[in-house]
Amino acid sequence: MPLLPRLAAEARRAGGGLPRRFWWLWTSTLVNRLGGFVVTFLSMYLTHERGYSASYAGLVASLFGLGSAVAAIGAGVLTDRLGRRPTLLAAQLATALSTAVLGFTDGPVAIAAVAFLVGLASNASRPAVSAMIADLVPAADRVRAYALNYWAINIGFGASAAVAGLIAVHGYLTLFLLDALTTLLCAVVVFVKVPETRPEAAPVAAEEPGVGLGAVFRDGPFMAVVGVNLLLALVVQQGSTTLPVDMGQHGLSAAGFGLVISLNGALIVLLQLPLTRLMENRDRTALLVAGALLTGWGFGLTAPAGSSAALYALAVAVWTVGEIVTSPTMMALVAEHSPARARGRYQGVYSLSWSLASFIGPLGGGLLLQYAGGWALWGGCAAAGTLAAVAFVAIGRRRPRPPVVGGTAVAAPVEAAA
Repeated sequence: MPLLPRLAAEARRAGGGLPRRFWWLWTSTLVNRLGGFVVTFLSMYLTHERGYSASYAGLVASLFGLGSAVAAIGAGVLTDRLGRRPTLLAAQLATALSTAVLGFTDGPVAIAAVAFLVGLASNASRPAVSAMIADLVPAADRVRAYALNYWAINIGFGASAAVAGLIAVHGYLTLFLLDALTTLLCAVVVFVKVPETRPEAAPVAAEEPGVGLGAVFRDGPFMAVVGVNLLLALVVQQGSTTLPVDMGQHGLSAAGFGLVISLNGALIVLLQLPLTRLMENRDRTALLVAGALLTGWGFGLTAPAGSSAALYALAVAVWTVGEIVTSPTMMALVAEHSPARARGRYQGVYSLSWSLASFIGPLGGGLLLQYAGGWALWGGCAAAGTLAAVAFVAIGRRRPRPPVVGGTAVAAPVEAAA
């Protein structure tokens, strides 16, 4: 089959020259995502297995997102103070334990509380993994390394979503326990094969001013980028929260949802590397506008899908292409706004927009679906994608000013952010 050799060639080209310890970390990520069943099927589990409402499922997903937002800040501090490896191992062990407990938890208050803990534990590993990749991989290769890590996430997501729907037919508890087991296996891989990577602290020159979080939030052009990303992230969140509820309301099973949503991961696995090469040296604003429209209107196509799995699959395919186009382009845009000395804080605020979306999006989407219906929800997604495209045009018309540090303009780095 011609496609598979081409994909293998792209993977070899993208992965050449990276250190062995990176590949062990990459393997742990893949193993973790291969068992990442619970988040994808949590909304369907709550509404169809446990009989809760769509708004309650949205509330639980929002509390999961709130835990993720807290972890994005706290785990980043622990990663620098305690070290990457202990933070990552503690996060993985806590995730495995809380996920298993969630499978046995009963009652709306208890389920919501444990879901918050699962979100807190699972997202605590992300700053450590990102820091480890930056420690292990030279600056010139970091964008490629992060892309490969994202590729592993989607390989695991696509496979787990397809298989999990079939497993759920025989009982959702099995999903929770398998998720916990693979997270433990991921921790074993890190414990055995990945040593601590934190570099020795380098002294900071007295005349070199620092950059606090306040300076990041006062950087208007950068915060405009973060705001648009938040808008798009709110749309993307519907794919794992309100989409399964909507499909269930139209009579489609957990297995059907699993097969449809697995198309997202499969297309990213197949198309991300070759499309990223095609996007090189293209107009950035045009790419962002196209990505925003494909994302918003892709979700908008869900409205007329009804009970047709094929139409749901078409909608997923459209917004997945939008995700592929937008993700690396946004990385370059954020890097352009980020001074090198404050890249961590800038990336942290950018990542926080995703955590806020995972908190606000499920609750808002669940309420909108329950009280206004699918056409209002999916039409709102299309409108949000259109608004984001217009905002990208406005951002593109302004040359981003260098971020100001201590009253002095600092040139933004030319390479993509790590």
